[in-house]
Amino acid sequence: MDVFEALYTTRAMRRVRPDPIPMEVQERIMDAAVRGPSGGNTQGWRFLLVDDPDVKARLGPLYRDALAVLFEGHYRPMRERAEASGDTATLNVLKSAKHLADHFEGYPLLLFAFTRNDPGGGSIFPSVWNAQLAARAFGVGSALTTVLGLFHGAEAMRVLGVPEDKGWALACTVTFGYPTGRWGVAPRRPVHEVSYRNRWGEPVGFEVSEPLWNYPEPAPEGAQESPKDGSTAT
Repeated sequence: MDVFEALYTTRAMRRVRPDPIPMEVQERIMDAAVRGPSGGNTQGWRFLLVDDPDVKARLGPLYRDALAVLFEGHYRPMRERAEASGDTATLNVLKSAKHLADHFEGYPLLLFAFTRNDPGGGSIFPSVWNAQLAARAFGVGSALTTVLGLFHGAEAMRVLGVPEDKGWALACTVTFGYPTGRWGVAPRRPVHEVSYRNRWGEPVGFEVSEPLWNYPEPAPEGAQESPKDGSTAT
């Protein structure tokens, strides 16, 4: 897969099929994860994969309660404004987040990422993103969430058997599964609206109104596709 296709289309995919992720694909995902940059090369991370229905059944209620706390707290003003104004984009995002909670036990594979002495996540999140990009290369969708660690981290770690006296913290949870929908480039505010140069508020020096990568236009019917190695078709 082209690296820019992976970068532009790896977005949160929360609606997935129950099909298991083959072990060889899991190997590739996790091997990519540990190749991520690590501050001081300390590699102060641990990863725990969960596909056991009993373990997921114990974690699902914790996750749903954590999301409920978030929805009634930090997200409540945003939700109420969206409901009052008919902001369907925001409401769809919240609906998608709730879908993950409602179907937590149904994801075929969960990844729990733990860190130690990495309070800003500078090492753990690049590694997790590596895992998500690798999953994308195999057609596996993923979604990263931190809400479980925020509100029920200690309980979740006990369910997962994480040592309590070693300084480990639950950084995030990632769901994996083959998506029911199609891949695409997520709509975003243009880069020149959210980027500056040298000083806050100063123009970045360029404008990008449309994504600089998008799915190539299909070749006209009957046209011969050029070989992927760059050679000329004959």
